[in-house]
Amino acid sequence: MTLIKSISGIRGTIGGEPGKNLTPIDIVECVAGFGQWIIENNKTRKVVVGRDGRITGEIVSSLSVKTLISMGIDVVNLDYTTTPTVEMAVTHQNAGAGIIFTASHNPKQWNALKFLNEKGEFISADDGARIIEIINSGDIEFADVDRLGKVSTYENAISDHIRAILDLPYVNASEIKNGKFHVVVDCINSTGAISIPPLLDALGVSYSLINSEVTGDFAHNPEPLPAHLKELSETVVKEKAHLGISVDPDVDRLAFVCEDGSMFGEEYTLVAVADYLLRKKGGNTVSNLSSTRALSDVTRKAGYEYTASAVGEVNVVNAMKATNAVIGGEGNGGVILPDLHYGRDALAGIALMLNHLANTQYSLTTLKQSYPAYEIRKHKISLDESMDVDTILKAVYEKYKDEKTSTVDGVKIDFEEGWVHLRKSNTEPIIRVYAESSNGDMADSLAEKIKSQVMNMI
Repeated sequence: MTLIKSISGIRGTIGGEPGKNLTPIDIVECVAGFGQWIIENNKTRKVVVGRDGRITGEIVSSLSVKTLISMGIDVVNLDYTTTPTVEMAVTHQNAGAGIIFTASHNPKQWNALKFLNEKGEFISADDGARIIEIINSGDIEFADVDRLGKVSTYENAISDHIRAILDLPYVNASEIKNGKFHVVVDCINSTGAISIPPLLDALGVSYSLINSEVTGDFAHNPEPLPAHLKELSETVVKEKAHLGISVDPDVDRLAFVCEDGSMFGEEYTLVAVADYLLRKKGGNTVSNLSSTRALSDVTRKAGYEYTASAVGEVNVVNAMKATNAVIGGEGNGGVILPDLHYGRDALAGIALMLNHLANTQYSLTTLKQSYPAYEIRKHKISLDESMDVDTILKAVYEKYKDEKTSTVDGVKIDFEEGWVHLRKSNTEPIIRVYAESSNGDMADSLAEKIKSQVMNMI
């Protein structure tokens, strides 16, 4: 069982002992710390909250809402919703902050508190560190009886989110409707079931749903990886659908299944959507260092600049702002569209992909074949707690400093035949080793070469 307090929020497994798991005591303490940070920084004392479909969502939400109003902070409760919807609602409601109750792709025994600032964006590292400091100190003050907060609802949050997508100048619902698409959606027993159907209805797309009951008792591991999408793949083929759509429980990650049941590839979600936007609008792009090289290839072919950021959504967003990027995201199927908001948004990704297919009149397999072909492989190196990871990574950099390298986040080495990225884990005594090349065997070979060299250093 686990409780992790990080600069981006609090996550853990439900049940067990306080301080070691995400128990009611931990939830109250952590939300109170966040509330104190809001007060300390003179932010508007209004917080937008929402939850995915997890079994424990109502418990976590209720405890959090009661804690905030006990501190004199008003709450706008979206209840069942999506992460990007909460992010957009923070600014729509002129709130000072937001909290999303979701453990994203983690299994059902997990839940989390994801903290947003007044822009509806994930809090900075400095703010996260300060919140943890407040939580650990217990220096928290609650309101007296005459200054308690109030709770209100925002029932149109998802429909307003969809309307904002439809209003984008490069989303053409008529073109999509004329494509006469039929899709299959794996809702993974969460809030994709209440957000994706109205989007598809508005776009004139025919669809079938699987795992569409919002129970939080996920039908399979909720991370949208190929091993978990067998039912979706089979249903796409059975129904002769144009494509399959898979999202995670809070609808910020997006993966597609091709018409023949094969995987389009999570890494290529952002590549394809960016390709569409570069054709329609043009501009710079950003993804993190562990994402596919294909985005760089597509961006530079279109005549624009690509930037690689440190891993983590907040780092991608910062790089996007610095380079005035028109689109960015992560290789885990996360699409960030600043014309809408600075957060991963599967609903926006779905609309852009359908428009891309309508414009090109390609099947999903043909579209995938039009992009540079790469495969990413993920490895790790286990370490003793006493080992100095920074020293190890510095030694790797020194060995390869004459190659094209980056030390923005760990060490990334770009070879002609592919790249290897080494970074220390924030949660385990390991070094993560990601490698990409034109085929999986070559990627594995690159990773094993670097791993062997690291093992000789320690």
